[in-house]
Amino acid sequence: MTSTHTFRLYCALPLAVAVLLLGCGGNPGEMRRDDGKAAMAAKKPETYLRLGYACCNLHYEGDWINDANLAQLPFIAAGTPIKVKKIDGYRAYVDIDGKPMRLGLDYGRSEETIEQWVNKLVVLEDPKAKIARFAPATRKAIEAGKLLRGMTKEQVVMAVGHPQSNENPRLDAPYWRYWWSSFGPYYVYWSKGTLSKIDGHSETVGYMTYKGK
Repeated sequence: MTSTHTFRLYCALPLAVAVLLLGCGGNPGEMRRDDGKAAMAAKKPETYLRLGYACCNLHYEGDWINDANLAQLPFIAAGTPIKVKKIDGYRAYVDIDGKPMRLGLDYGRSEETIEQWVNKLVVLEDPKAKIARFAPATRKAIEAGKLLRGMTKEQVVMAVGHPQSNENPRLDAPYWRYWWSSFGPYYVYWSKGTLSKIDGHSETVGYMTYKGK
């Protein structure tokens, strides 16, 4: 077949078929490189269920945070960036300041869903801006994860987290129950919306009370 006949044949073919035939003569290595570029272009960026910040000081053990939020454990500071990657059952898989961790709703399952609980912990507005406007003693108490008489309910939550919903179904109750350890509860009493007293074992009360200025 002459080159003229070949040209006429390609012209008569549908465009997609002609391109395919012409491409068969290309360099295989170049095709593999093109395929790689296409695959990279097609790769979607990682998506998250929720992007926000730690509502409050979140106590952890290893990679684990649950709704007991035991005060004796180290904590991740309020305002730390959190990315919620996946929710499975009563577990949420998150990225906290670049570290993979898990959130677990262990106790309040009858009172709230995992989504409701996660949304309480991962807030959309960074609380650090609000904390910076508090009185110096209150701000330092929150940063230390401790309590101070006169704190509002919002400030108490920032300092020691949300109380377990199964033990505190009504947040307008006269007191909230928290836990220092699995066997050491303590109680935060309210008077006209502010913290009036911390009650419990003397050592626990001493540890949870901010004594600075």
